[in-house]
Amino acid sequence: MSTPSLASGPEGPHALRPLLDTVLQALDEGAHARGGPLPAGGPAAVAARLRAALGDVLPQHGDPDALHTLVHALAEGAADPADPLCAAHLHCPPLAVATAADLAASVLNPSLDSWDQAPAASELETLVTRALAAEIYAGAATPPSADALITTGGTEANQLALLLARETHGTGLRLICGESAHHSLPRAAWLLGLPDPVTLPAPHGTLDPAALHEALTTLPGPHLVAATAGTTDAGLIDPLPEIAALCTAHHARLHIDAAYGGALLLSDRHRTRLTGLHHAHTITIDLHKLGWQPVAAGLLAVRDPHDLTALHQHADYLNADDDTEAGLPDLLGRSLRTTRRPDILKIAVTLKTLGRTGLGALVDQVCDRAQEFAALIQDHPGFELYDRPTISTVLFRPAHTTDDAVAAVRRRLLHQGRAVLGRAHLDGRLWLKATLLNPDTRPDDLATLLALVEKAADETA
Repeated sequence: MSTPSLASGPEGPHALRPLLDTVLQALDEGAHARGGPLPAGGPAAVAARLRAALGDVLPQHGDPDALHTLVHALAEGAADPADPLCAAHLHCPPLAVATAADLAASVLNPSLDSWDQAPAASELETLVTRALAAEIYAGAATPPSADALITTGGTEANQLALLLARETHGTGLRLICGESAHHSLPRAAWLLGLPDPVTLPAPHGTLDPAALHEALTTLPGPHLVAATAGTTDAGLIDPLPEIAALCTAHHARLHIDAAYGGALLLSDRHRTRLTGLHHAHTITIDLHKLGWQPVAAGLLAVRDPHDLTALHQHADYLNADDDTEAGLPDLLGRSLRTTRRPDILKIAVTLKTLGRTGLGALVDQVCDRAQEFAALIQDHPGFELYDRPTISTVLFRPAHTTDDAVAAVRRRLLHQGRAVLGRAHLDGRLWLKATLLNPDTRPDDLATLLALVEKAADETA
């Protein structure tokens, strides 16, 4: 038996080319076999097809067709975020150029826990994260010397934000957030041994400044207020300027979870929705949401880089004192993780390839599609619109029906593999959720989606 080829080294390109052809062919065939945004038949049918394709997980003898077989099976059983009728979650179709860069990262396989494993990647991460942090905090009257860390997404970034706050203000720090805040925030407080969080009302989906003022006035501190710029359920943005002013007046620390909405900064038309963002001590942004990156591409921006000293760790085999003194960069304080792949490469390639104008245009496109979809719903007598979208999330439901019927419509579409919509409870009612992150979506796609929902509603009535 011949030795399996490596992806890198002198023979790497020769070994990869035919394998890439195999992958692309299997992806195409799997997508055609799926025939829509989601595999039909529901969980049992998908599981049966996958089990049949996989067979023996660890056979005695290898199968040279395994790559084609399993990629085909995965594609056939995938939810395809590039399909305009797949619009349930903050799950974007990745850009081709970003995906190609991700392949290069996998081939080179650097790990950003020591400079000698990732010489160029560590410098690239430093340059790009500082540039992004400067962009995020550019609204400040005197822009700080901000920094940013690469994370696996909003959950890790939010946990890091709470950790940095705890190390600055002590273990008595109390998290205050709205009921529409992401679940990772109270979970992080639990993981870090902080007092039970205070959850405030969020009328109409956003944090109530009056309730926040009362909490900051009556509850013993120190306080960490977590605001949201782009809620998971409805894409709403908390009143950031008012919240920031209250935090300043009460000497509270402010974290803003802008995992969804942070990329609005790239749009000249929409960046004003984030007015007040720069007042936050820490900010979460996910570029694998409104940034069209393959997972993972998260970011935690930090206004005061001195806060990051809390993450410092020493391991002689990775950042020995004499190596650091001799000029080798110390990377251990850049993450809670040790082994880290260079997710910065795809981000850097995307920023450089599209520029501010190109990325801003993509943001504008999906926001425009959301407004068009909302108008389509509003003009249809058979549907009820929750509200005009703030970013690119649209909540709606068939008119004159029950929550159980709304849930049944969604599940019917999923089981048929015809359309993928999310669900959200807001103002005591269940809504269908369309999160539009595909810039290639066209008006006729939106009409098709609404027609499918109308048909499913009729079928389940």
